[in-house]
Amino acid sequence: MSLYLYDGPEKSKAIYLFAHGAGGAMDTPFMNIVARGMGEQGIRVVRFEFPYMAARREAGKRGAPDRQPVLLETWKRVIAEHGGGERVAIGGKSMGGRMATMVADEAQVRGVVCFGYPFHPPGKPAQLRTAHLETLRTPALIVQGTRDEFGSREEVETYALAPSIRFEWVAGGNHSLKVRAAAKAGDPVTLAAEAAAAFLKAVFASRLNS
Repeated sequence: MSLYLYDGPEKSKAIYLFAHGAGGAMDTPFMNIVARGMGEQGIRVVRFEFPYMAARREAGKRGAPDRQPVLLETWKRVIAEHGGGERVAIGGKSMGGRMATMVADEAQVRGVVCFGYPFHPPGKPAQLRTAHLETLRTPALIVQGTRDEFGSREEVETYALAPSIRFEWVAGGNHSLKVRAAAKAGDPVTLAAEAAAAFLKAVFASRLNS
């Protein structure tokens, strides 16, 4: 498999670098649906894998995620390989999105979109991963299920987060945005991709109109 997977118009000026979560590769059903959905909305989506996941694909053996410094350096490399922060927005599923928020300001990217942010480990609400989110300057969208075990709406609304962060809530959604019953208004993951694309079109407005 290629180092990168691409969706959406090749010449689009709105480029979104999309990272996977801790346990799933870049071509899981969730990643496929989101990437294709955003691509259909005119966003150029670029998927990649962190070193441990790429090694897992080659060797077929499950290994623990890379340590944080490796994950962050991987993000910086991928951003640089796609023209630098001015040309891209970044984000991802769970861990991939969390790491994106940690390099966003330094890399001066256009925006961040996270799907299922891991605000705390399941069952450990006191172990918050929000310190850097209190001062985040980069425009960010977090698409979160209201019953996400890594941070429900009830919990998240008590956090002191930067005004640069906005939310798109998936009613009844879990960490993967799945709901207990079929949503009458459509598939929640597809709708999440559409919301993300709309957000990115706004942060890339100056480039798209030039």
